[in-house]
Amino acid sequence: MKNIILTVLAISALAFVSCKKDNTVAKPTVQFTEVGHENSKQAMQGDDMHLEADIMAEGLIKRIDVEIHQEGGTFEIEKAYTEGKYIGVKNVEFHEHIDIPENAPLGEYHLHFTVTDQAGQTVTAEEHIEVIAFDPSHHDDDED
Repeated sequence: MKNIILTVLAISALAFVSCKKDNTVAKPTVQFTEVGHENSKQAMQGDDMHLEADIMAEGLIKRIDVEIHQEGGTFEIEKAYTEGKYIGVKNVEFHEHIDIPENAPLGEYHLHFTVTDQAGQTVTAEEHIEVIAFDPSHHDDDED
């Protein structure tokens, strides 16, 4: 009798584990579509840098963090998106203009674009960019 009970419990436990649903969702994905005007990978001092990316987050977007830091220096620009049109959605085109201060040193920078979903999973896309001197001949106030 004891063996029968143990066998029934073992089969029940195996059936429970085998039928347990896998609730994991895929990590978010990010694909840059444009970094800098016409995907130049450049930003001008005292202007804004066009940044566009396609985001897919099965677990729904919780936050987006943009960090641009100087290579070999300490200058850094950080922007967090924790509410608004990108939050709580699964599939979105990120399109923003990131302000580059006038005092940003010229030179090489590294862009980190991190998406966190509501399950706590993150993905970071990276790109090298260059901060160049402001050139009014390349500035277009009507730019999207």
